[in-house]
Amino acid sequence: MRLSRRTWLQSALAPAALGWAPARATAQTTVRHSSFDPWIEIRPDHVRHNVREVSRLVEGRPILAVIKNNAYGMGLLNMARILESETAVIGMAVVKLSEALELRDAGIAKPVLLMGPFDDAGLEAAVMRDVTPMVYTEVGDALDRLAARRQAAVPVQVCVDTGMGRVGVPHRQAAGLIADLAGRDGVDLAGTMTTLNEDPEFEKMQLQRFREVEESLARRGIAMGRRHAASSYGLFDNPPAYLDAVRPGMALFGQYSTQRFRELDLLDLRPSMSLKARVALVKKLEPGDTAGYEAAYRADGEVWIATVPAGHVDGVPRVAANGGWVKIRETRYPIIASVSASHTIVEVGPEKTVEAGDVATYFDWRDGSRPEDASAASGASVYDLVMHLNPTLPRRLVA
Repeated sequence: MRLSRRTWLQSALAPAALGWAPARATAQTTVRHSSFDPWIEIRPDHVRHNVREVSRLVEGRPILAVIKNNAYGMGLLNMARILESETAVIGMAVVKLSEALELRDAGIAKPVLLMGPFDDAGLEAAVMRDVTPMVYTEVGDALDRLAARRQAAVPVQVCVDTGMGRVGVPHRQAAGLIADLAGRDGVDLAGTMTTLNEDPEFEKMQLQRFREVEESLARRGIAMGRRHAASSYGLFDNPPAYLDAVRPGMALFGQYSTQRFRELDLLDLRPSMSLKARVALVKKLEPGDTAGYEAAYRADGEVWIATVPAGHVDGVPRVAANGGWVKIRETRYPIIASVSASHTIVEVGPEKTVEAGDVATYFDWRDGSRPEDASAASGASVYDLVMHLNPTLPRRLVA
């Protein structure tokens, strides 16, 4: 039978004819990640140590652990499961509704505070899954309706804006809103919070405004519930902000927000994660050879370079080429050229001292290669370094 032009084209351009057909699945096909893919290692023992350190500093005050944004790179459920058994931790706080519900789906039983915005459907979803909403608008009627459905008062926490300006009921109107909520049978005022702006002098005024709201309510016989204001930053800079509980995030993961805090020696924080990959390729450049986009690196003489398959999509800051390094076999090698989406190139030197397959560490928990050290080397923020780690990377718990 003679093939028509259309039949011939359909046959010739079929995926199998072009070599695009998917491989047949077999019982042995179980590999999901290449051994060269980057990965993150997590130290639960370091997290627990950091919890004890924070508890010691704040003299036993309860800790509301902020695990927003995929737990600062740790992985939301990894961190939640570690903290679930810590008696000093009274609950966990997130910003996105999806993260709050993910915690409940995973069986996390401790209180969860949703600090982010929500619409009517989101409020209902949160309340019906025992997630405490942070409120700062007139939502009393909606809360009463939800209380009637669940046949129990709805716990809420009120956010007071004392000068941060981001979210919260303005401090001048806060007493009125809180009084309205506290007077409803369908509402359980579990706590009141504010966010400090990390300017020590301004924070004094913020705390004064917060106290004025409290005093106004006290004259009416209304309690604010558990009060909290101090973040990881406030642990170091503002002991008066400890109030009834503290609200750290970064400190629990083992990072110091600033070098100044690290030097204060108030907390012995241990980093709880590392970013690693394996060297994929080692090769020699001749004088004048180039590497990186726009020939960002040019060899002055014979030099060996190594390619590590982790880039800015994985969480390596693009600015890491401005002084950053990767540790291979306990030696630091400078990052050169430019950090691309999936690769980093390092200069090995005139001798071939590394091999393909060697483990390359971008940061870990050892002094000299902590996240703070890696970020400072290139001028990146430690927040950017850990919070932008790709959530799809494998995360391995290690001792």
